[in-house]
Amino acid sequence: MAQIVTLHPGFHNSDLEKANQRINNEGSWKRQRIVYFIPADQKIDTSIYISHRGLIFPPNQAMTPFSTAGAEVGEAFQTAIDLVLANPELSQWEYFLTVEADNIPPQNGVIKLLEAMEKHPEYHAISGLYWTKGEGGVPQIWGDIKDPVQNFRPQAPQPGQVVECWGLGMGFCLYRMSMFKGLAEKKVPKPWFKTVGRSSDDRGVGTQDLYFWGQVARPNGYRCAVDCNTLVGHMDLNTKVIW
Repeated sequence: MAQIVTLHPGFHNSDLEKANQRINNEGSWKRQRIVYFIPADQKIDTSIYISHRGLIFPPNQAMTPFSTAGAEVGEAFQTAIDLVLANPELSQWEYFLTVEADNIPPQNGVIKLLEAMEKHPEYHAISGLYWTKGEGGVPQIWGDIKDPVQNFRPQAPQPGQVVECWGLGMGFCLYRMSMFKGLAEKKVPKPWFKTVGRSSDDRGVGTQDLYFWGQVARPNGYRCAVDCNTLVGHMDLNTKVIW
């Protein structure tokens, strides 16, 4: 026996105000073009590669991935930024995404970081939350921003919050391209990314990411934060343990 089917407007149309608010929060109606950089060594673990392949990007927005192989990590990031800024097309894009070869971001991680960027235009970079490897690892929320003296003491995560800090890791981080262009326009001396403590000529020990925030970005007025709603795994490539 034939039945009369009642038309349904659809899940999103059933609460148009809520759906509209989500679209506005994500900002996907604007240009959100992303240069996606992986500073890989000679190879990448299969499970990490699959997680990277599964990343969702905004629909019908331009995205281009590229990588380096075999370069020291600070040199890899500096080379990548130089190449992008020298490209007449890519230098005009909105975002630069870094995903390191030992990090496992959530499938919707890029969308979450974009939403955090839309909500917080005061920040020039926002990272997902990931921890240093090993027992007793600490969250990579580097520095108590309430302390006027620059520091990189690891801060406690605040669930669901975007936490400003003095510096970020680069394992899964979204940057506004305008920051790098601004540094270039100011002719800030390079390298912007430098691993220190690797030779007798260097004082102290520091990674390329905190060197960038401590010596380059923060002194030129740029701010950063960690999105504690975007949870990222950090794999020990020798043991396969994800911290």
